[in-house]
Amino acid sequence: MGRREELALFRGNFDIPPDDDRHRFVFHVRGNAGVGKTSLVRELEEVARERGALTAYTDEAVAGVPEVMAAVSEQFGRQGRPLKALDRALATYRQRQFEAESAAVTADPAAGGAGSQGGPSAGSRAVATAGLAGLGLVPGVGAFAGMVDPGQVAEGADRLRAALSARLRSQEDVRLVQSPLQVLTPVLVSEIRRVGTEVPWIALFFDTYERTAPFLDEWLRDLVTTERYGALPDHVVITLAGQRGLDPGHWGDYADVVTDLPLAPFTESEARRLLADKGVVDEPVVRDVLRLSGRLPVLVSTLATNRPDGSGDLDDPSATAVERFLKWERDPARRAVALACALPRRLNEDILRAAVGERSPGTGEDLAGLFGWLRTLPFVSGRAGGRAAQYHDVVRDPMLRLQRTASPRKWTEAHTRLAEAFARERAAAEEGLEPYGDIGADQRWAEESWREQRLEESYHLLCARSRAALPDALRDGIAACRLSPVPVRHWARMLADAGRDSGSEQLGAWGADCLAALADERRYAIDVLGLLLARPELTEADRTAAYTARGWNHFRADAHEEALADYGRALALDPAHVPAYHGRAITLRALDDFTRALADLDRAEELVPGTAWVPRERGETYRRAGRYEEAVAELDRAHARDPRDPVILGSRGQVKFQQSLGQETREGESWEREALQDLDRAIELRGDYTWALRRRAHIRGRLGDTAGALADLGRAERLEPETAQVPGQRGEVYRWAGRYEEAVAEFTRALALDPAYTWALGSRAMALKALGRTADALADLNRALELRPGYGWARARRDELLAETGAAGGDASDGTGGGSGSGTSGTGVGAGSGT
Repeated sequence: MGRREELALFRGNFDIPPDDDRHRFVFHVRGNAGVGKTSLVRELEEVARERGALTAYTDEAVAGVPEVMAAVSEQFGRQGRPLKALDRALATYRQRQFEAESAAVTADPAAGGAGSQGGPSAGSRAVATAGLAGLGLVPGVGAFAGMVDPGQVAEGADRLRAALSARLRSQEDVRLVQSPLQVLTPVLVSEIRRVGTEVPWIALFFDTYERTAPFLDEWLRDLVTTERYGALPDHVVITLAGQRGLDPGHWGDYADVVTDLPLAPFTESEARRLLADKGVVDEPVVRDVLRLSGRLPVLVSTLATNRPDGSGDLDDPSATAVERFLKWERDPARRAVALACALPRRLNEDILRAAVGERSPGTGEDLAGLFGWLRTLPFVSGRAGGRAAQYHDVVRDPMLRLQRTASPRKWTEAHTRLAEAFARERAAAEEGLEPYGDIGADQRWAEESWREQRLEESYHLLCARSRAALPDALRDGIAACRLSPVPVRHWARMLADAGRDSGSEQLGAWGADCLAALADERRYAIDVLGLLLARPELTEADRTAAYTARGWNHFRADAHEEALADYGRALALDPAHVPAYHGRAITLRALDDFTRALADLDRAEELVPGTAWVPRERGETYRRAGRYEEAVAELDRAHARDPRDPVILGSRGQVKFQQSLGQETREGESWEREALQDLDRAIELRGDYTWALRRRAHIRGRLGDTAGALADLGRAERLEPETAQVPGQRGEVYRWAGRYEEAVAEFTRALALDPAYTWALGSRAMALKALGRTADALADLNRALELRPGYGWARARRDELLAETGAAGGDASDGTGGGSGSGTSGTGVGAGSGT
């Protein structure tokens, strides 16, 4: 009822060809809470489907751009148009994000040690992450690292790779974690273009935009108005819906692209028409509904649905807001159920049971029937893609105020009962989960099913007794800050909601401060942890954990000195805090301070003897220091402690390969064979270990097994589509085989995916030299040195070429390529890292 003009405008847009100036690509629905934005968006989605459109809808349930991509892919798949390449890319992103997070933290000794290498849990792979900014490693550009000036990226590229070298396998892995939107969005666009050839329209809907705009707005703007990620098909229509107008800083220059649809309350004639349609025609009742509802659609619909047949005491000016919503529900038991079920933020049958208590609701209905009845109420809506329901804020807020003020004792009892129910659900979700993995962070926060239960438990505990529950909630914040922005954002939202709903202005303001701190995606955890460290409720152990978490986040932001300072503060509070020693060792290693890094690892092993991760990290440190024999010895020790850790095997295989370089002896051949054996076993243990596949391909290519090398790279590419590393390595294999034209083509393909891929520039230069294209080879080497002035291998090759200018011949294949196989100038040579 109503909104006829908006519906007609949207429907008519499908009759206008995309190349017609009148066609609109973006609609923006805006208006105050309760004005009917979500209802209209759902109607618009139905209109789009009637026109044959492939549709997807998201709201505040997502907490990052990767989560949005996953939701779009899942909904397209349900309509028979799966985005398989995007699903694979998202799975790779989640895996690499987990591994990057694993690099700088260690096992919690209280959890029984580490070294368990079962790989990422299903929860880790399910983290959505969103990754907003991935790990936010490009200073100053936050979630939209792909939009920064390429020169700025190049300036910090070497330091960034060093910071991630503890675990990531390649330059492409670093790029995926560092700038996930830059890598994932082109895959999304490519997939939309592919399925777009099969449908007349594609319609995307982004509801509750006032909550999601902080991480979606700039990305969507560039997706729509630029070809930064590739060109969207011209038959894509996007609808945004939120309480506020669009940010003029993002959309001010694109007013001609956006059609604004401001929503006001119903006109009196629209409200009367709705009431008449529901059979409400008694004039005194109609007048009273108009007065009480303010003609807000959600309230008019609520009051109309109850079919009042008389005004009764509606003229009483003291009538509460709650009475407006439940006035004509005759059954007092049902009224009590509706009131009780306003307490939880989300609702299903199990939560309903906890909300009404163990005693019978007295309605004569079972819980399933009551839940079904609640979902018929106009102010109760379901979440996209799930069975959970939630009350509209316009209705829920006064219901909460009524219960909080009418009986504080009953308020506390009800929230305590709900907290206990969610605690039971949390315990059930915890079965089979390891609280502490190899990284020492509480990995349960990466498991969505566990995290949701814990957050709802904390919400109800804070509503019941905020002072008593706050310390545990703050500890949760520290744990969340060890992971991606997704759990931190959900945690901060929970704090703000608990403060608002419990009437605690202080808690609400503090939650709002935490949400505001998340605006800078590069510093999201650093700033939130700063707020946490200012709280008097933290114990000394809490502060130790918070300083360690902030040190890790400084490290992720390439702020090494700040990271060292925070690790020092943590160790001053607790000289036996193992995660701080491990984090400091990783930071020192990134600064090439190998002696102090090894000292910290020695101290960690004194505190937690017998783990596999300490000799693994020590072996990686020796490898990067060029001390290969000691590296092999440490990795042998790590392997003896955990024979099923593929990363240990991969790292040892790489060290043995590096030992073989430059040795034209039987001993060198033995090292190569042993390197292949380690990599074979690593791949056997973990079939999706793409770094090991690329390393094995590299060795096979050097040994002349071109077919085997290409087979490995083909398998790696199926696991990691749209990566630059695979075509780069394939180009090297072709170059070693003397197939220079094919090599140049593969290097060119790699550089199209990553223009700052200096290793590919160096190797392409060698292939070009072999083809006699000296000028082109020099241009590639010059470009590599512009991007990476310290690239010694490229400088040496350029000097050789300049010296040879005008001379015939020259060794075109020296076996090292652009540094991929030896030395310390290339990337992707370590087990899970660049050098």
